[in-house]
Amino acid sequence: MEKRKLPVVDFEINPIALGCMSLQGNLKEDQKIIDAAVAGGIDFLDTADLYQKGLNEEIVGAAIHDKRKDVILATKVGNQWRKDGSGWDWNPSKSYILKAVESSLKRLQTDYIDIYQLHGGTLDDPWQEALEAFEILKTQGKIRAFGISSIRPNVIRKVLELSSPATIMMQYSPLDRRPEEMAFPMIAESDTRVLVRGAYAKGLLINKSAEEFLEYSASKVKEIRELISDSGLLPEAFLLRFGLMQPAVGSLVIGASKEKQVEKLIFAYQQQEMISDGLIREISAKIPLNRYAQHR
Repeated sequence: MEKRKLPVVDFEINPIALGCMSLQGNLKEDQKIIDAAVAGGIDFLDTADLYQKGLNEEIVGAAIHDKRKDVILATKVGNQWRKDGSGWDWNPSKSYILKAVESSLKRLQTDYIDIYQLHGGTLDDPWQEALEAFEILKTQGKIRAFGISSIRPNVIRKVLELSSPATIMMQYSPLDRRPEEMAFPMIAESDTRVLVRGAYAKGLLINKSAEEFLEYSASKVKEIRELISDSGLLPEAFLLRFGLMQPAVGSLVIGASKEKQVEKLIFAYQQQEMISDGLIREISAKIPLNRYAQHR
């Protein structure tokens, strides 16, 4: 896979990242999934301290321990588990970020994180101190770059005015084209790149039974799925090309809970390389655009 440059850092990322949230929580089985991904060229792994109350980071850390230098590792911070385990609270404070990173480093069995992301955010958050925390961690060598995870154009605009995050993670697929209106054009003009989540739209455009998605009815979802299917393209390949052709996009984060899913993902990536952007635009023109109603 041809890697993509992140303008604000000195390393490149794979166009496909393995979304580790979908891992089973069993080291033996998850090791196979991660090994298959890395062997197939997917050396970019994305996790979070929130997933499985830290177990996800532990598994990823154990699985890549012997090949840490061969992978790009991303994790997230900001969702603080309550002591009683009943849930989590949003905490983007400087003090919490500086504390939480130590736990993530320990669970991941590493002394640095390639991309450390704030796992959400609103306009009311203390952005100055959160961004300051990331800069401190960069200076300390504990992270190489930072990013945020947000679908809110108003938040993205504010962060880009204050700093230059390496990445911004957001949802994007033919069923959620909201970023095309403001977020993508805004980011494309910056040195930041998008990490796309939800590129497969929960499998609704592949093989999952049709159901409502955002403002689309189940029947409309089925209609869009059939439009893609009638093109003769492998649905997964179409969805990968759909995301990767966007100039603002750096990588698509795709989850896998089985080794076979990784193999199919690698095959789909190879297929998408043969699909022209023109064909994707032609099919996309028949899919209704949606817009952000809030957080503009």
